Order: sequence, then structure tokens, then C-alpha cells
Amino acid sequence: MAKQVSPGVLALRKVVDDVYADARKAHEEGRLVGWSSSKFPCELAEAFDLNVMYPENQAAGIAANRDGEIMCKAAEELGYDNDICGYTRISLAYAAGKRASRKFDPETGEYIIDPASGKPLKDENGNVVIDPETGKPKKDPKTQVPFTVLDDLNEIEALPDGIEKQRRLDAIKPYKQMRMPQPDFMLCCNNICNCMTKWYENIARMLDIPLIMIDIPYNNNVEVADTNVAYVRAQFDDAIKQLEKLTGKKFDEKKFEQACANANRTAKAWLKVCDYLQYKPAPMSGFDLFNHMADVVTARGKVAAAEAFEQLALDLEENVKNGTSTLAFPEKYRVMFEGIPCWPKLPNLFKPLKKNGINVTAVVYAPAFGFVYNNMDEMCRAYYKAPNSVCIEQGVDWREGICRDNKVDGVLVHYNRSCKPWSGYMAEMQRRFTEDLHIPCAGFDGDQADPRNFNEAQYETRVQGLVEAMEANIANKEAEAK
Repeated sequence: MAKQVSPGVLALRKVVDDVYADARKAHEEGRLVGWSSSKFPCELAEAFDLNVMYPENQAAGIAANRDGEIMCKAAEELGYDNDICGYTRISLAYAAGKRASRKFDPETGEYIIDPASGKPLKDENGNVVIDPETGKPKKDPKTQVPFTVLDDLNEIEALPDGIEKQRRLDAIKPYKQMRMPQPDFMLCCNNICNCMTKWYENIARMLDIPLIMIDIPYNNNVEVADTNVAYVRAQFDDAIKQLEKLTGKKFDEKKFEQACANANRTAKAWLKVCDYLQYKPAPMSGFDLFNHMADVVTARGKVAAAEAFEQLALDLEENVKNGTSTLAFPEKYRVMFEGIPCWPKLPNLFKPLKKNGINVTAVVYAPAFGFVYNNMDEMCRAYYKAPNSVCIEQGVDWREGICRDNKVDGVLVHYNRSCKPWSGYMAEMQRRFTEDLHIPCAGFDGDQADPRNFNEAQYETRVQGLVEAMEANIANKEAEAK
């Protein structure tokens, strides 16, 4: 039986699908399409009715669809070092025209199936069907897929119109992230990542398109000084002038105010959804928040996103009332997952957690996109608040607050090769969590987009070690309470 999906989840899926579909339509009609960093003020672009896509979200989707490695390698073949961020490599390769495609027979046009793909075929009783000739399980043909090959969109588009060109265009993998239109301009804000500036500069130079940049310096203090606000506010004003020049339109104050209202409404609903992980047991799997990152990134300034998150909050409220959960197993342990998930290895991340009854009930990455403000100065301060742009004391305070509120028994830390600023201070974070919260921590090596940097055996061992430490810690606390 197909898994039941709540109305809120269905609405959120449509929101993201519509954003991609609208951008493709705009591109086909010759209207501007931009690429934006995830924390560039989307409210500015919304005020100009611009179609904007998000390469970070796109790269995560490509990685989750198991094409991160081939795209990372394509970037490396273009001369980019494999030590830079996996999202960046995927995005640079994509901007250069590289695409993951399905291999086909040039004579017939039929796709050539990869024999290593597919799930075991099962009979009507749910038993695996064994091939009498090989003695091995048969593959379900419905789940088998063609070989993946790297193709070049620029090369394809240079071909004369005809069957070869059409077949190669059709062979590009059909999921939305691999069909995102190329950009006409770039919107960059470096609050989310120190790699972002050069990443977007390279694409703008490669494609000879405008780059609108907003610089938000690292903040060494907990509070954002008035001088910092003035610095960012001036850049917002300059970005508006550049967008006016780019679009040929005057800045629409009413549309901007509506976009701000939508963004605040979305943020409030998103934070409310995140807060449902405080319930014990939780009415959802923490992995649900990871799955909804695309929604809050790509459509935060749209009313449809606000309505969908509000519906999801209602769905979770029903789960609480009914004692149900989207978690597919009984919750025995609760952990904070520190960092960005390994998108190409989500099933491998989830299986050991499921096996040991571990639910992720606290994450830092998700609520970081739920900032709320009341005026332009507060908006400037809000955009200063990103996990990689705040001082370590604020970072510790955020995380420890979430751990306490969401009642975690331990912390699982992803040392992410792609995100060095984030991973660089994690050893100190782990020390503080253990000292301040008296809970065990375990770290594992991985990558948000490049599967070559994830070691499944190491991860499983670290999860098992964390389980043993949490079990002992809980037993000690119970003994002390007697």
C-alpha cells in the first residue's frame, strides 16, 4: 500500500514544483531567470516579480538523485579542485552545460538499462523471486534505470534540429533539478558560506551575466552593531538600483512589503513546524525537516509556501492529538543532528538510526531559515543570523537551547568535507555539548553532495558507539535520581 502523505506535504511539494515550472516557462518565453544564494534577500527579487532559482537547493536535489558524483567529477575535469564544496562543484559543472543523462542506443533510441540497478522482484505473497538459471534474485523491471552518462547541453544545442538532437535532449534526466534553466543574472549574499562569493563570481564570469552582491561580514559579537546594519542597508539600496537597471522596472514598495509579509508568515509557520520536534515522542521524523528545506529556501517569499507550512503545522497538531507520527518506528533515543545531511546517502544515514530507535529531534540547519523581522533594520539584522556568520558563543547557545528544548539524549555530528567553516569548530562544539549538557556526542566524516567522502562502515560504528553511550548515560541519570 502506498505511503499516506499529509495535505501539508502535498501542498509543499506543489510549491517547489511550481517554482521550477514557472522558471522553465519564463526561460522559454525569453523572460529573465536568476540564480540566488539561499540567504540573499528574496524579498528584493519578489518585488520585481523575478523568477529565481537556488543552486544550493538544486545541488542537494541532484545529490539526492545520486548524480552528485558524476557532476562533481565533471567540475574537476573542468579544472576545479575536489577539495572545494560539493554544491559548488555541481553548480559550476551545471552552469558549464554538463548534464547527467540516460544512456541510449543511437540506432534505436532505446535506453540501455544498468544491470546493477533495480530492486528484487517479489511475488504476490511478498517473497523474492529467484531466477532458476542464476540462483540469484530477479530484478523488478519497473525499478531498473538506464546507465548514467555525462552529456553537454552546449554541444547538444549546437546540433542541427533533428532526431539526434531531440534524443539527446530527451535523454537528460527528467527530474526538476536537472532541468533547471540557465541563469540570466546572479544574486549572491555571503552570509551562508565563505565559498559563495567565488562560486558565484565564477559563474557570472563564465556566462558573462550580471552579479548582484551583498556582503555580510562575519560577526564576532552576539549583537549586530548599528554600523553593521547601516553597511548592509546601503547594500540593499544598491541592489535595488541594480535590479531596476536589470529589469527596466521601478522598485515597487507595495510588492516589497507584501513579499516581506509573506516571508515573515512563512518563517513563523516553518518555525512552528520545527517546534513540533519538542514533543516526546515526536509527531514526526527529524528527516522530514531535511526534506522540507527545499520548500523554505525556494519559496519563502511566496504566500503559497506560507499556506502550505501552516497546513503542515495543522497536520502535526493532529498527529499530537491522535498519538501518531511520521516516524516509522518507536522512538527510543532522541538526538541532535549537527550539520547538513549527506544527501546522496540519506537511506544509509537513516537505516542505523531506525535499527536503534533513534529519532533526530533537533537540527540547526533547518530553523536557520526561519528568521522574523518587523522593519528594514530588523531585516538587515536577521540576514546576519546564519550558522556560518555568527560568533561561536552564539552558535553554542543556539545549539544548546535546541538540545534542551527538544530533549535530546545525544548529538550526532557530521564533519562535512564540503562545509569547512561549519565543520572547523565542531570539535569545540562537541566539547561544549558534553561539558554543558552532560550528553554524549559522536562524529562521522561525510559530505553533503559527494558520496566519495562518506564511509558507511565508519558511520554505523559511530552510531552504535553513540547508542551505547546514551544508554549508559540514561542509566546513570536514573540511578542518581533514585
